[in-house]
Amino acid sequence: QVQLVESGGGLVQAGGSLRLSCAASGSIFSINDMHWYRQAPGKQREWVARITSTAIANYADFVEGRFTVSRDNVKNTMWLQMNSLKPEDTAVYYCNAGVVSTARSLVDYWGQGTQVTVSS
Repeated sequence: QVQLVESGGGLVQAGGSLRLSCAASGSIFSINDMHWYRQAPGKQREWVARITSTAIANYADFVEGRFTVSRDNVKNTMWLQMNSLKPEDTAVYYCNAGVVSTARSLVDYWGQGTQVTVSS
């Protein structure tokens, strides 16, 4: 079994920064692409960023250069550095990863989410 655990959310003023973490643990052989998603109240979940196992990163247009995704393949951890935060960034942030288990099966996992609240 594999678990993804996010942390680092909180309350911050507009213009501030937060760094989210997503730690994977369990019977992991390797991790393919890792993603950040977010879901604001009353809205559908939306994709924020992706990072491949070779550290190629892609971002949603609304990121506008404010966020940076990174990962450590040894620690099985991904981060999302969020700068210049706006009230519209308020949401629950989720990590998602395609994990190859020690049994060599590929399964898509989600974390439980971490709340980010940006006050104006």
